[in-house]
Amino acid sequence: MQRGITLGAMIVGAVVGASAMAVYRDVPPAQLGRDAARELSRAAESAGEMFSADRAFAHYPAVDLADVAERSMASVVNISTTKVSKMSEEDSPLFSDPFFRRFFESPQGRGVPRERRSQSLGSGVIVSEDGIILTSNHVVEQSDEIKVTLSNGHEYDAEIAGSDPQSDLAVVRLKGKVGDLEPLSFGDSTKLRLAETVLAIGNPFGVGQTVTMGIISATGRANLGITDYEDFIQTDAAINPGNSGGALINVRGELIGINTAIVSRTGGNQGIGFAIPSDMARSIMTSLLETGKVDRGWLGVAIQPLDRDISEALGIDQGQGVLIADVTEGGPAEEAGLQRGDVVLSVDGRAVRSTGELRNLIAAKGAGGEVEIEVLREKERQSFTVELAPQPKGMGRHGMREDTEEEDENGRGKRSQDGESRRGAPSYDNVLKGLTVEDLDAQTRARYSVPKKIKEGALVTDIDRSSVAGRAGVRPGDVIVEADRKPVSSAEDFDAIARKIDKDASVLLLVARQDGTAFVLLKP
Repeated sequence: MQRGITLGAMIVGAVVGASAMAVYRDVPPAQLGRDAARELSRAAESAGEMFSADRAFAHYPAVDLADVAERSMASVVNISTTKVSKMSEEDSPLFSDPFFRRFFESPQGRGVPRERRSQSLGSGVIVSEDGIILTSNHVVEQSDEIKVTLSNGHEYDAEIAGSDPQSDLAVVRLKGKVGDLEPLSFGDSTKLRLAETVLAIGNPFGVGQTVTMGIISATGRANLGITDYEDFIQTDAAINPGNSGGALINVRGELIGINTAIVSRTGGNQGIGFAIPSDMARSIMTSLLETGKVDRGWLGVAIQPLDRDISEALGIDQGQGVLIADVTEGGPAEEAGLQRGDVVLSVDGRAVRSTGELRNLIAAKGAGGEVEIEVLREKERQSFTVELAPQPKGMGRHGMREDTEEEDENGRGKRSQDGESRRGAPSYDNVLKGLTVEDLDAQTRARYSVPKKIKEGALVTDIDRSSVAGRAGVRPGDVIVEADRKPVSSAEDFDAIARKIDKDASVLLLVARQDGTAFVLLKP
């Protein structure tokens, strides 16, 4: 069964103890039980330490989660939205049906329905006394009416004060005069530890405010395909529809996350839920309220993860960084001296292990900010200071500008489906067997809709899908700009390199296409 990622609220479910009072990891010895305290003492003594369970836990106060939940409930609200869709007579399925149409057209009929109203439920978190609420963008986007209901039953009209679809966050403001509100204070999400106890509060399925408990399963989750900028807290939360935008809090009652999504095979909770960290949410909220937008930094590179095969081909350790697949001409990275093929190891001293992590670090720094980037180039470490620019319009998800298709006197052509090539198919006796290339000229550009940004290379015009290259994802319309770490400016260049490749050797290609540039490893 296919796994899906469902936007819906997230709240947590895990058992932390058998007693009625659930506690954080800071537990006084009396609540541990004699057997547990005795085992702790034995374990410490066996390590050669003088240990006292009483002394070890005396400075850690007990935490009553019932008190924490009770204090926090008033800060979490229910959000109800209504979206009104205009309908023409042609759009109405009732009007197009001859049986129903005659009733609408009769003297007693009221005419074809002109609008459709759809409603949805979600949650939100009060973060200021003047009525500012944080929630998920997908809870309120494209809504025409927003109603916010407090835990005491008071209802307010509200409006969107700012939204950021790229992170799935929105800021909602209560209209009119608001009464005494109880905002949640922000916690430091950068200091979260695995297995910390957390509570989640929301309104699942519209049944009313609900509190659930669990732990932090992971931090820094990215590359999930939920949003463009991902740095999720993962929890074993029982997340269900209606909890989106709700609060994930620590045992001190501080807001550490905004619940947003789950991974599920069925659409129901399976113990893998995600929340946007509070530090990220607070930064985005501040930017939206102050400027009306999120001012993210832009490096001007296309990036890709380093898997085992590509790491091996480049001669570096797997998981050591993020590969720069291309550099935008005139962008901040190029001006600072970064090059295609560099492996980004760290940003401002913080190790980078995934594309999502690099993207978030650069975005959070903001336009005009300076970052120190350490890269691995030809197995040598080098550092570059880069001044980030504002993100340009029309930029792709991975930080590259997406140009329009090339247009010339022949007009814009479509990618050929028959794989016809003027050069014919060379017979390579290696991993490049089954690959046919052609020079990149005005005619082939039009035929395969090659973007302007691709200046030169060998255009793939035909490929055997069962070949090594075909199975690796190379397809007609791709432009090979490097082969075996050597530049390719024409079909002749590629042919010369290809004929020197040993039969059992792997080849690293750099391929440019509509949606960016990527390294592709062909293994025999």
